[in-house]
Amino acid sequence: MRRGHYNCGMSDNFRADNFVLYKNQAARVTNVGAKKIDIVLQDGTAVSVRPKDIELLHPGPLRQFSELAKPQGELLTAWELLAGETTNLEDLSELAYDDFSPATAWAIWQAVTDGLHFSGTIDAITVHTPEEVTAEKEARAEKAAEAEAWDAFANRVNQNEFLPEDGRFLQEIAAVAMGQQERSQVLRNLNQSETPENAHALLLKLGYWDETMNPYPSRIGVTTSQPEMPLPHLPAEDRRDLTHLVALAIDDEGSRDPDDALSWENGRLWVHIADVAALVTPDSPADLEARGRGANLYLPEGTIHMLPEAATSALALGLDDTSPALSFGLDVQPDGTITNLEIVLSTVRVTRLSYDEAQDRLDESPFRELLAIAQAFEARRVANGAVQIDLPEVKIRLDEAGEVEIRPLPALQSRDLVREAMLMTGEAVAQFARQHNIPIPFTTQDPPTEIVEGNTPSANFARRRTMTGSQPGNTPGPHAGLGLDQYVQATSPLRRYLDLVVHQQLRAFLRGKPLLDEQAVMERVGAAYAVSGDVRYAERLSNAHWTAVYLLRQPDWAGEGIVVDRRGKRDLVLLPALGSETSIYKKEATPLDTIVEVELKSVDLPQREAHFYFKN
Repeated sequence: MRRGHYNCGMSDNFRADNFVLYKNQAARVTNVGAKKIDIVLQDGTAVSVRPKDIELLHPGPLRQFSELAKPQGELLTAWELLAGETTNLEDLSELAYDDFSPATAWAIWQAVTDGLHFSGTIDAITVHTPEEVTAEKEARAEKAAEAEAWDAFANRVNQNEFLPEDGRFLQEIAAVAMGQQERSQVLRNLNQSETPENAHALLLKLGYWDETMNPYPSRIGVTTSQPEMPLPHLPAEDRRDLTHLVALAIDDEGSRDPDDALSWENGRLWVHIADVAALVTPDSPADLEARGRGANLYLPEGTIHMLPEAATSALALGLDDTSPALSFGLDVQPDGTITNLEIVLSTVRVTRLSYDEAQDRLDESPFRELLAIAQAFEARRVANGAVQIDLPEVKIRLDEAGEVEIRPLPALQSRDLVREAMLMTGEAVAQFARQHNIPIPFTTQDPPTEIVEGNTPSANFARRRTMTGSQPGNTPGPHAGLGLDQYVQATSPLRRYLDLVVHQQLRAFLRGKPLLDEQAVMERVGAAYAVSGDVRYAERLSNAHWTAVYLLRQPDWAGEGIVVDRRGKRDLVLLPALGSETSIYKKEATPLDTIVEVELKSVDLPQREAHFYFKN
C-alpha cells in the first residue's frame, strides 16, 4: 500500500533512531540535544554533529544497522519505467519495493551514489535514460581497462621491462626527459621524481632509450630541424674578378660549409667571405628563420643549420669552380696595424685544404707571407693586453657507424694564421663602419676580473675563470680578450646570424641602398643574442653527453691528467684526451701542474658525469 509522501531531505526535526546520512555514510541518531545531535556510524564510531551536517534519509526507527540488509524488489524495472524522469527517494522506493523502509531507502541511495542508473539528491533523483546508462557503462569499462593497463605497465616497470603498448606512458616520461613538459602524472603514479634527469635515467633503465639518445637540444629549447625554404637566384651584379688570385679555404678536415678563404696579392691580404647577403636579405623568410635560430647548432651527431641547405650549395666557397664572395682587401703593416681596407663584391676561385695540409706548406708562398702578417698582428694584440689561454681542445663527433670519436686538436700555426686573418677582418670592418656611420652589431668584452701570470696548465685554467663573456651592441668599444680597441664578427655569415646582419649592412652601403637604422640592428641583436646562448649551452651539454657515452663504451679507459686546482679535499684534474675536467678525492693536495694517471670508475649518463680515481 502506498504511504503518504515524506519530505525526508528538508526536515530539521531529528529524533532518536532516525536513519541519516553523514558524509554520505549511513548513520543512526542516538540523541538530539539543543545544539548538537549524537549519531553512530556503521563501524560503531560515535560523532556529535550539527543538524546541517546530516541529511534525513528515513525517519526510522532504525535500531540496528543489520536492518539495512538488501531488500527484495525490482529496482531495474522501476528504472525502466521512469527513464528520463525525475523522482524522489520515497516514490522510487514505493515503485521498486512496494515499501519505504530504512532498508529500501539505503538500497536506493546506494544506487544513486553508484551513479549508473540514478543520480541527484534525496528529494530530486534523476533517472538516467538507456543511452546515458550505455555511455556510462562504456566509460566505466574504459576506465577499468585503463586501470588494468596501468597496473600491468607499473608491474613491468618494476621488472625493468616494457611492451609496445606502453608507449603512451613512456612517451609522457620522454616528454619530461626532453624538457617538453615539467609535470608527469605517470611519474607521480610511479612514485618517481619529475625531473628530466630522473626521467632520462628511467628510460635508460627500461631500455626504451639507449645511450645514443641526446635530449639536451630539445631540453634547452633550441630548434633541431633543418630549415627549409626557397632562396632566390643569385642576382646579376657587377663583381670584381679575383679568380686570378690563389684563394685558400683552410678548415677542419670534413668541413662541409667553408665560408672564408685567404689570398695574398703583392703584399696585400684578401679575406674572401661567402656573400650570403646576396640571397638572404633583411626580413626575408630565410633571414627571419636565421634570426630565430641565432647560429648553427654544432652537435657531435651533425650540424643543424640556421639557413637552408640551398644557401650552402650556392654560396659556400670552393664547392663550385667559382664562388661569389664579399672580399676584404687590407694591408698589414710591420707593427701589425691595418690600413687601406677595400670591400668589394667579387668572384673567386677557391682551393680547399685542411689545417694539417696547410701546416705542411708553411714554408711555401703564400703560406709563408700569410703566417708572417698573422704573427705581426697577434704580437700587436698581445702587446695591447690580449688574454691568451692555452688549454687542450678536442673535437667530438659520431662517425658513420655511430661510434664516438674524441680527437684532440693540436696547436697548429695554420690555425693561428686563419684565426688572425679573421680577427684582422673584424677589426678592419669595425673601423670602416665607424668611418662611414654604418650601424652594425659591434662585439665588446670587459677586462678579466684579475690578472693571472704564467703559462702553466693551472695558470691557464685560472685565467679562463677570470674572463667574462663578450657582448654584442651598437656601440664600438674594446674587446679585452682579443686585445682590440674595436671589433666586429663578420667572417661567418653562413654560421652566425649577426655576421649576416653585418654583411647585409655592408652590402647596402656598397650599393647605395638604404641601411637598417640602429634600432632595427639592435632588435636583431636582441633576438639573436636571446637564442645564441641557448645554442652554445646545448652544444656544451651535448658534448658532455657524448663524452659520457664514449666512456660508457670504454669502461677500462685510463689516461693522463694534469692537476690544475684544489677544491676542498678534491683535486681538480684536467683530462687533455677528453677535453674536460674531473674532481678526485685526495686526502693530501697534489702540487699544481703535476701529471697524474687516472682510471675510469663509473659513468652517470643522465647526469653527464664520469667519475675517476688516481691510478696506483
